[in-house]
Amino acid sequence: MSEPSPSPATTAPEAAPGADGKKPMSNLAQRVIFGVIGAVLLLGSVWYGAWTFAIFFAAVQAKMLHEFYRMMQKAGYKPAAILGISISLLIFGSICIVASSLLSQRGQFAMFGGDIFDAAGLLLIGCIILLPTILILREMYAWPRENQNFSPFANVGVALLGLLYVSLPMSLLNVVAFSSGTGYDYRRIVALLLLVWCSDIGAYAAGKTFGKHKLAPKISPGKTWEGAVGGFLLTLVMGWALGFWLTDLSLAYRLVAAGTVAVFGPLGDLAESMLKRSVGVKDSGRIMPGHGGLLDRFDAFLFILPVLAVLQLLFG
Repeated sequence: MSEPSPSPATTAPEAAPGADGKKPMSNLAQRVIFGVIGAVLLLGSVWYGAWTFAIFFAAVQAKMLHEFYRMMQKAGYKPAAILGISISLLIFGSICIVASSLLSQRGQFAMFGGDIFDAAGLLLIGCIILLPTILILREMYAWPRENQNFSPFANVGVALLGLLYVSLPMSLLNVVAFSSGTGYDYRRIVALLLLVWCSDIGAYAAGKTFGKHKLAPKISPGKTWEGAVGGFLLTLVMGWALGFWLTDLSLAYRLVAAGTVAVFGPLGDLAESMLKRSVGVKDSGRIMPGHGGLLDRFDAFLFILPVLAVLQLLFG
């Protein structure tokens, strides 16, 4: 027996006015406004110089790690979030200084003197060596925890996983940003953003138009093989077109970088989708209304950057 339709008196309005009598902002308006604000902050910090780039993305990766730890907390884990985020900032800063100092001109951070390269390297190594011990000592101090029926070493593993999954890949953005002989080059970061955006746009357009075969239906039902091919082709076109701007990069290098973005970007997105489904959340955060969290916005980078960093170190 079907239920009767709700009467007009009980039907909720689509956009009820707020306390001031105004209707709330639509989702589309939120996406546009906060998308523009985010793009201005992102591109402005990248363009202005090495310092603004480093500060902006250090904050971004710290917030991404915070979102990861918060999702793990929803699953019942209790990672050392404050300690993990503090270590992530040290890792980002150390890799930034090391990446700059490895250049022949000592990079943008030579103002500190030549010894800062050695200091940053030692700090990074020290963090890696001591972090597991510190995390285990934290669990020993808090043992036994209430309402936690699994090993305390699971919390240690989650804390370390966040650094390996989020912070280390995002810190490798420094390797991409600095080129041999010229130091910080904002064009490389902008080019990476353009490639990622082309991968998303191409996949969306091709998937909407031709999509029939699901790519990973259990993880992300909306993604299709046709969309993946469309994103791959549009990204390759952008890789070729960047030659008019990045004249110092060969066509082969640009196409390999574009292919890396087109292949590993969707994998990074699928990995984060799997993470969200496993803990039962829709968005990683709400820092950008209409866009979700920063982990939602930069999830592709987590798989792209390690590969691009290797290419940068090998071929410059």
